Amino acid sequence: QVQLVESGGGLVQPGGSLRLSCAASGFTFSRAGMSWVRQVPGKGQEWVSGISASGGNANYADSVKSRFTISRDNAKNMLYLQMTSLKPEDTAVYYCVLSGTASRGQGTQVTVSS
Repeated sequence: QVQLVESGGGLVQPGGSLRLSCAASGFTFSRAGMSWVRQVPGKGQEWVSGISASGGNANYADSVKSRFTISRDNAKNMLYLQMTSLKPEDTAVYYCVLSGTASRGQGTQVTVSS
């Protein structure tokens, strides 16, 4: 079955950087589009970024464009999200998602605070 395990979250000051990772298994990763979404407790899920199966195409929410970079390593079945210039409003639990499905991991908490 699909398994997605996120890591790399933590507490960071405004303006700082973090790199999230997602280890994928249980499906053919190299053929799957992937996404990152985030959720604040009590609020709906927000799509952050998506990447095509080959990694050749990536898209971003306006709120993170030019600050976040999504990437993948199909040889390692890994998805990444490089986050820079972090803002307090980026605080959320971040999940990697198999695009087009409800499959997501347990999430990793990102807290941006001074």
